[in-house]
Amino acid sequence: MKIEQIYTGCLAQGAYYIESDGEAVVIDPLREVQPYIEKAERRNAKIKYVFETHFHADFVSGHIDLAEKTGAKIVYGPTDMKLGFEAHIAQDGEEFQIGKAKIKLIHTPGHTMESSCYLLYNEEGNPEAIFTGDTLFIGDVGRPDLAQKVIPDLTQDILASHLYDSLRNKIMPLPDDLIVYPAHGAGSACGKNMSKETSDTLGNQKKTNYALQEMTKEEFTKEVLSGLTPPPAYFPQNVMMNIEGYDSIDEVLKRGVKPLKPAEFEAAANETSALILDTRTPQVFAKGFVPNSVNIGIEGSFAVWVGAMIPDLKQEILVVADEGREEEVITRLARVGYDYAIGYLDGGIDSWKKAGHEIDQIESISAEELAQRQAENQEINILDVRKNSEFLSEHVESAENAPLDYINESMLKINKDKTYYVHCAGGYRSMVFNSILRARGYDNLIDVDGGFKAIKDSEKFKVSDYVCPTTLL
Repeated sequence: MKIEQIYTGCLAQGAYYIESDGEAVVIDPLREVQPYIEKAERRNAKIKYVFETHFHADFVSGHIDLAEKTGAKIVYGPTDMKLGFEAHIAQDGEEFQIGKAKIKLIHTPGHTMESSCYLLYNEEGNPEAIFTGDTLFIGDVGRPDLAQKVIPDLTQDILASHLYDSLRNKIMPLPDDLIVYPAHGAGSACGKNMSKETSDTLGNQKKTNYALQEMTKEEFTKEVLSGLTPPPAYFPQNVMMNIEGYDSIDEVLKRGVKPLKPAEFEAAANETSALILDTRTPQVFAKGFVPNSVNIGIEGSFAVWVGAMIPDLKQEILVVADEGREEEVITRLARVGYDYAIGYLDGGIDSWKKAGHEIDQIESISAEELAQRQAENQEINILDVRKNSEFLSEHVESAENAPLDYINESMLKINKDKTYYVHCAGGYRSMVFNSILRARGYDNLIDVDGGFKAIKDSEKFKVSDYVCPTTLL
């Protein structure tokens, strides 16, 4: 028997390939399914089932394409949702034979109502691993406030109550030596306290996971709902794509991986409402880009920030990328439901310059240069675009917090006639912020290369720590 975790760092997502005696299953596959197919072919195995732990919000699953390409059967836990594709809706406790191994579906509502875990019995008939989806993470549990974005009557308190029961009645009675394989790790927005570890024994989670400690349902509900930040705007749209269906990844790539010469690219930008998305690294972008481009670097938390900054999944997108990475960009956009890339700049920014087209730039300075300018003018305006929690933890004393997460509200703090020096933690988010605002006509924003880390390391700025005020009794 073979168990393989296929972890995708940019989404902090784990898919799973399980094989026994020539038969295989895939749990929670990514949108691009060819690697799973090729893996099975190399091992002379047939993919029999595609198991889905729930209707995912943070990415578009590859269940439909994988089933169509292999003949595998899609399996979900109990649900009343009307699906836009053929699937087997399993009952709680239903078992599936995989070669000489067996998988049992355990219905665990709470993160969503259809959420289910898959208990794997090895070829000797012993329980060996449990694939917990977003029900149980390493160090955390799935947040119970996402499904209500799709089903308003399903409140977060109702879901938290279900999650409490599922964990204590379905998961915790299982053997301590079971290996827990969750759908996500640290960096995912589907939980608030996830470990960077991507597997653990159930016994250790019973000891260390805060949500599995002894407490009442009311205490659990309060604990699991505290500290949640608003989910990205694209989450409900991804849920509906996973329920209703979507274009084949092959069609998406055919539409998006289309080289456009500079003149064609310019015409497409002028004749459509397409957004120009430049995925190069921030400092390379700053030195020269197609006017009105938005920079979201492929090397950072690309999918997360695309989802946060581009609210409409049907937004047409024109891509500027490092040469050779165009298909990667289109694929990673599709992972989170952005299926309407309509082409990329052939030859990249160099071809744009050689064709004589206008380029724009964003001034970017070092922390040392910022210190010098502050010494010359004590009234300079510093914008910190990190999350409010990061800002409260530690910040430059004179800085104002304008989180990228809430850019439409943050831009209201900016006077177009004034100059602002913009930083984040390391330089990624500040360039996203600067590029978006520059495309909206804010021309007086200067980026601080290296962000708060560089500022702090320079030791030329007074840094303030947040002190929680004492409550008067």
